[in-house]
Amino acid sequence: MLDDFLIRAGLAGAGLALAAGPLGAMVVWRRMAYFGDATAHAAILGVAMALALGLPTGVGTLFVALAMAGTVSTLAAKGWAMDTTLGVLAHSALAFGLVAVSFLQGVRTDLSALLFGDILAVSRGDLGFVWAGAAVVLALMGWRWQRMLTATVSEDLAHAAGVNPDRERLVLTLALAVVVAVAIKIVGALLIAAMLIIPAAAARGLARSPEAMAAMAAAIGVAAVAGGLFMSLSLDTPAGPSIVTVAAGMFAVTAALGQARR
Repeated sequence: MLDDFLIRAGLAGAGLALAAGPLGAMVVWRRMAYFGDATAHAAILGVAMALALGLPTGVGTLFVALAMAGTVSTLAAKGWAMDTTLGVLAHSALAFGLVAVSFLQGVRTDLSALLFGDILAVSRGDLGFVWAGAAVVLALMGWRWQRMLTATVSEDLAHAAGVNPDRERLVLTLALAVVVAVAIKIVGALLIAAMLIIPAAAARGLARSPEAMAAMAAAIGVAAVAGGLFMSLSLDTPAGPSIVTVAAGMFAVTAALGQARR
């Protein structure tokens, strides 16, 4: 019989994968892979703020991730280069966060877990936070899916259809911020972008439509979580990196299948 902690880990990972699948597909199409990485790095500052103020780390990471998303979206709408803006904000926030954490007492272990994740330590409260965040993201994506897709295909087409591309970019970045806040305890700041990008990239070569790619990305993410936890349990490997390793293996397989079908 599976232990409770393993069931909680599987459910938390599945919640993250379901939200990250369609979001990751949109990120791949828009070539915004660096945004997830940058927001995750910035979330360390939120952790430091939360620890200093005695708040739950999820609240701090969500606040900073949302602030990061709003700032990047606003500056991008004003014509700032996205990659430069992300690079400056991400590394600055990471540096400020690490410096702030160094002034706090007894948080070195927590910092390591936040960088690399500790999915096996997910509590029942964390599980509720993960699934609540995933539900918000999925509802948001379902509501704005067609508008986001139109804005992704062409901004001129979006304007012609009455869609504001800047607004859709803001909605997407806010959804990414929520996923980062949800995922930071599961796979850590350094691996969040992998869970966004790898399942979506694995689905890309096999899917026949945008909706199919989003659904396949979510399914591949869930399978990677299950496979990674099994690998961790069997080989005593770190759970978060094991999940990403399995996802990378699935990407290699689907890429080969995609090439064979051409």
